[in-house]
Parts: sequence; C-alpha cells; structure tokens
Amino acid sequence: MANANYNPYETAVSHVERVGKMMGMERDMIEMLKVPRRELTVHMPVKMDDGSVRMFTGFRVQHNSARGPCKGGIRYHPNVTLDEVKALAMWMTWKCTVVGIPFGGAKGGVICNPKEMSKNELERMTRRYASDIYSFIGPQTDIPAPDVYTDAQTMAWIMDTIAMHEGSATPQVVTGKPVELGGSIGRDEATSRGLMYIAAEAAKTKVMPVRGASVAIQGYGNVGGNAARLMANELGTKIIALSDSHGGIYNKDGLELSKVDRFKRDTGSLTNFPGAKNITNEELLELQCDFLVPAALENVINDKNADRIAAKIVVEGANGPTTPKADEVLLQKKIMVVPDILSNAGGVTVSYFEWVQDLQFFFWTLDEVNERLRQVMTSAYGKVRTLADHKEVDMRTAADMIAMGDVARAVQLRGIFP
Repeated sequence: MANANYNPYETAVSHVERVGKMMGMERDMIEMLKVPRRELTVHMPVKMDDGSVRMFTGFRVQHNSARGPCKGGIRYHPNVTLDEVKALAMWMTWKCTVVGIPFGGAKGGVICNPKEMSKNELERMTRRYASDIYSFIGPQTDIPAPDVYTDAQTMAWIMDTIAMHEGSATPQVVTGKPVELGGSIGRDEATSRGLMYIAAEAAKTKVMPVRGASVAIQGYGNVGGNAARLMANELGTKIIALSDSHGGIYNKDGLELSKVDRFKRDTGSLTNFPGAKNITNEELLELQCDFLVPAALENVINDKNADRIAAKIVVEGANGPTTPKADEVLLQKKIMVVPDILSNAGGVTVSYFEWVQDLQFFFWTLDEVNERLRQVMTSAYGKVRTLADHKEVDMRTAADMIAMGDVARAVQLRGIFP
C-alpha cells in the first residue's frame, strides 16, 4: 500500500532540513542528524523446504545513539529497501526522544514475502539474519523488536540464536517476545493503546466528544486491528471503515468488530463482509469521519489525495504515512494531524518497559504497564501541544522540534570522539 513514487528517506531528511533551519540549528548539526551512524547489509543463503538454497537480503540501520542504546523493529516485506529502513531508523530516534525514553533509533528489514514461506523457512531465515547481525546488536547497543510481518515468535528465534552465540540467556537483546520468555504483558497492544490515549487527548484539543465519534482505519494488522477494538470498547467510538491489503469495508452506521474478526479469520480478507460496502484503501482515506487512522505503510496520504481527505483528526498509526506536501494541504484545510513519532510511540514505550523489566528480572502487572504507558503518552502529547501553540506551528513540526532539539543537545554534551 506504500506509494512507490515517494522515497521515505527523502521525506525524513526534508523534515530535518526544514525544522533544523526553523530552530536556527548549525549546518554541521543538521548534517549529523540527517545520516545514520551505521548501516549494515547482509546477503543470506537460506535452505528452503524443497532442498533448494535461496538468497535473501537483509538490513540493519542505527541512526543515532547519543541518548542511549538504539531501538527499532525488524520488518519482513517484499518491498523493503535500504532507504526505507534508514528513514524508519531516523523516525525511531525522534519517536523515542519525543516520549522521553533513553533510546536512539534503529530499524531492520529483510526482503522477502513471508506469506509465501513456511514456518520452518521463516525460522531458518530469521536465525541466519540474527547470526549475520549478531555483532551489530545487543542489550546495551541495539535492541530489535517486531514490525511488519514479524511477531513474538520471530523475536523468540532471534533471542535464542543470540543466546546460542553468547552461551547464556539474553532476554534483554530483543523486546516484543513471548511473555513466557521474558516479554512484557501488554506489549502486543501497546502501539494501539498508546494511539487510543493520544486520540482521546486530540479530541479534547478539538473540543470534540469522543464517544460516538466516527473512525476509519486503514490497515488491519496488529496496530489497526487493536486500535479498532480499543477505540470502540474503551472510548466508545464508532468504527465505520476498515481495510487490509485486499481492500476495505464501510458502513456509516458502524461495523460489528467481533463479526469482522471472525470473518477475517475465516476468509483471510475483509472484503465482501456482510452488511458493509466494499471500498478501496484509497477510498477509505477520503471518507468523511472524525478520526482517520492510517495504520498501513508509508506515504499513503500524499499530494495526489490530500485535498480530498475529509477527517477532522488524522492520528498516524503507521510510520511516515503522510508526505510533506500533503502536510501542507492538510494544514491549510485545518485538519489536525497527530504525527507518527507521537501517536504510535506506545509500542516502543512498552518495549522500553520490557527491557527495563528484563534487566531487573522483575515484572510488572498489566495495570502497571498500562498506567505507566498512559502517563508517558499523555505527558508527551501535552508537551507537543503546548509547544505547537506557543510557536504557532503544526504538531508534527512541534514534535520534531522537541525531538531534534533534545538529540542535538545530547550530541553536543557528549562531544565528538576523538
């Protein structure tokens, strides 16, 4: 669903250039923040179930570690590129900083189609990838997590592979792993729960009732699916549209989520859900609604469709779903956009909680995790909203200013070695 005409790394760099100049940042610092600290490309032979050997290409990029170890997910997708991974690593730096957790940004990816691979093939590829990036990652260096088409099982394989290299248990080397192996309760829905907290705060800013508000969500994976459930059950919103990679469904009176879940499990798709109209992913973005949640891939809101976006509030669930030109159009239309580095930071926040719990070998209850997440997300929203009002800028610019300013100060305080 990502638009191939847009380069996410160019988008990420353009934000650094624009915001750095607004802040009066020195050119040397802007150049440092634009480029990743380290990037690794690996080419991996993997034995397939039929006995053949297939080559896969994987990446791991560390953007900045001035504030602490790098942190970021690993995605499996046929369209993964190095530039995409570089952009995602940079956004992770800003995301960790804007919510105040002591991590820098990293990201990883493997070019593959997991839908066409068996579980055994995925395990062999994952373990080979983990072995190839072994010297690049670690609990005090770079901590991976799940992302697109990876999950707790993927993290368990990586953790076990690293443990075989180390000769000892290393639960702190990844987050988002199964609870039985040191994962945190609440991690599975953390990104969506954080997004829900942010949506509720945004509704207060717009002086808009959240109960009964209409919601359209593009993407029905972990983020989109859980966001739909949480926003409906805990905020009382009305989910009017949902979509997956096959297409979308729409009912202005609301969708019954339990039936949608069952239909998706039974058919593998949302399309043709009884009682709903089939729509495209593009049409979903243009629906009249209170909340639009793009929770799929990058650049889906761009200069070709921004003028037709009709939501009151866009809460970004995906990374980089809105291009810079689209941001300008939405700002002119007075559509409030809550940027990804704030609205989907719940996942990395609870990943930080998981890392802390693993380091201490002491685990929290679900209520403790959720309450700490709520405090982090609402506090971060308040800081961004306050700066946006004070500087008379949009929320993305305000979030970038907070993040870039804090990272730049950390770089200056540490100095340049040698």
